[in-house]
Amino acid sequence: MNTSQTSLPTAAPAASPTLSALAPAQGPVSGGSTVTLTGTNLTGTTAVSFGSTPATSFTVVSATQITATTPAEAAGPVQVTVTTSGGTSNTLTYTYVAAPTLTTLAPAQGPVSGGSTVTLTGTNLTGTTAVSFGSTPATSFTVVSATQITATTPAEAAGPVQVTVTTPGGTSGGLTYFFLNPPTLAALAPALGPGGTVTLTGANLTNATAVSFGGSAAVSFTVVSATQITATAPTGSGTVQVTVTTPGGTSNALPFTYVPSPTLTGLTPVQGPASGGGTVTLTGTNLTNTTAVKFGTTLASFTVVSATQITATAPAEAAGPVQVTVTTPGGTSGGLSYYSVNAPTLTALAPTQGPVSGGSTVTLTGTNLTGTTAVSFGSTPATSFTVVSATQITATAPAEAAGPVQVTVTTPGGTSGGLTYFFLNPPTLATLAPALGPGGTVTLTGANLTNATAVTFGTTLASFTVVSATQITATAPTGSGTVQVTVTTPGGTSNALPFTYVPSPTLTGLTPVQGPASGGATVTLTGTNLTNTTAVTFGTTLASFTVVSATRITAITPPGSAGPVQVTVTTPGGTSNALTYTQIQPPGI
Repeated sequence: MNTSQTSLPTAAPAASPTLSALAPAQGPVSGGSTVTLTGTNLTGTTAVSFGSTPATSFTVVSATQITATTPAEAAGPVQVTVTTSGGTSNTLTYTYVAAPTLTTLAPAQGPVSGGSTVTLTGTNLTGTTAVSFGSTPATSFTVVSATQITATTPAEAAGPVQVTVTTPGGTSGGLTYFFLNPPTLAALAPALGPGGTVTLTGANLTNATAVSFGGSAAVSFTVVSATQITATAPTGSGTVQVTVTTPGGTSNALPFTYVPSPTLTGLTPVQGPASGGGTVTLTGTNLTNTTAVKFGTTLASFTVVSATQITATAPAEAAGPVQVTVTTPGGTSGGLSYYSVNAPTLTALAPTQGPVSGGSTVTLTGTNLTGTTAVSFGSTPATSFTVVSATQITATAPAEAAGPVQVTVTTPGGTSGGLTYFFLNPPTLATLAPALGPGGTVTLTGANLTNATAVTFGTTLASFTVVSATQITATAPTGSGTVQVTVTTPGGTSNALPFTYVPSPTLTGLTPVQGPASGGATVTLTGTNLTNTTAVTFGTTLASFTVVSATRITAITPPGSAGPVQVTVTTPGGTSNALTYTQIQPPGI
């Protein structure tokens, strides 16, 4: 009897689980955080592990999601896995983060209005997610490093709060930060004066860091209590606003008025005649209610124009400086120097003459010339002048008509007597005689040649003699070519006339060097500078000639005695060297 067996179907193996995400991917080393694991084939999960440590608990939400509670672990990354009957999943990294700590705050106090920057120092601050001042989040914060955060304080009520930092590792312990009400001022005593000690009363003045009078810090201050400060006012003027600054902010302002001493900053003019009577303008500050103006120890009459200006009449004083001061109910000013000046005198001018075109520098010598305000040539001011010392001035003469004028100097001490200065017309040249030659004596004719100081041929000075206002004889210096001749006098420099240097001729050859004593032979002379030849001489006898070029002449020999003769050439440049020409008697028959 056959028996048959029926086979039961075999169950398919379970699919392996996979993990694709963790949220969050980090948490505190103390554990207890809920982490959502996302993946596939998560149904039937039997274990969730964080490294080698099982999750404290887990719940399979669906085939694609599990929620697990992290166990406690050391700081650092661990691999998270899920195990089902289908096996163990791939791993995903979860990082355990050490809890943050705070060690210092700087500063540890600030205004209730917030906005202060506070530096928090501690450990494990990387990844900070929140900074709290009490229950209020910081307005903003920046993680500088694992040990430092900068945070902006929020607005808070006055008093201490605990500052904490929260990271994925947890929340730090707290450090105390004080929110402070701003200071207020109620009174200043005194509220006006020259400065010195001022008492400030108000509220919240403890821990004051600054007392300001206007924009200037008090010289010093002492916090007496939360309601009183004594301060030494800095130097100042007018009405300024006084404030107190504490870590809680800056107070309201109260006015403090300086009642200053008068000051002098300028005198115009700073000098005047020793005889007095000059009007002096004093400028400065706090001049209202002036009761006295003094020049040295002498009282002056005066008029107060404004708080910054007084006009006073200088009293008679001995020559020299005196200190001018002003007195008001606020005190006496510092002094400014005013000079009582003796009248100037002139004793000499150098030179005493110059061109009508002006521009000459004239040195004036005298006394009491310091502070000169004007130099005049007749009624015309000098073009410019410089006071060299109390006894000397250099002035630039203006343009004036020819003739004498009186030169005077004016200073705050008065105007000097005059000295005579002559304005001269410039020289002119009409002719040179000769106008060409090797040099030597040249006669210049023209006008206004008296007192000539220089005769130049080109740029070279010549020796000369002034014959009259219309004539000069000059010895031309060595030169060449055509140069311009000028004459200079105190009246200026003349127009230029050309003078042409004619160089001495030279002979280098004769062709032929001999000929009949009866003359009539043609001789070619070669040399240099032969242009403008005026004579060719055979011995002492002139020959007819033709200038061919500057280097060549042809001459017809004159009759003469047999024998050698010296041949020379003469030009406006002089007479050449001699070459020998031999005259020969014809043979007898």
